[in-house]
Amino acid sequence: MDKSALKRAYKENPPAAGIFQITNTQNGKVFIGKGMNVHGILNSQQAQLQFGSHRNLDLQQDYNHYGLEKFDFKVLDQLEISSKTTHEIQEDLATLEALWLEKLQPYGALGYHKSPAAKPPANPFVKL
Repeated sequence: MDKSALKRAYKENPPAAGIFQITNTQNGKVFIGKGMNVHGILNSQQAQLQFGSHRNLDLQQDYNHYGLEKFDFKVLDQLEISSKTTHEIQEDLATLEALWLEKLQPYGALGYHKSPAAKPPANPFVKL
């Protein structure tokens, strides 16, 4: 298959965009994320954990303590992206991720996310 045929095939069958979940089966805590290529990003998350370089330090510490066998990696939701622009897909992913975060509430003892209330306050010197 030549290069142009590969590009055409990729455009005709883009990777699935969606929401993923990493679950610590030992303590029930979850981590939610999104990606334009949800299966690829989920594989990347697992690789980051295996190499000790995941950006979520609490998740990384639990992974180091419990090991791979105590974690479940799965796709929660996928988007239908057939005629959408990249920008539209990214907006839809952000909305879908917010819905899953609202539904699962993966904060504190339930997950690896910072509570929405714990976010730093807005800079008082920035005019809105």
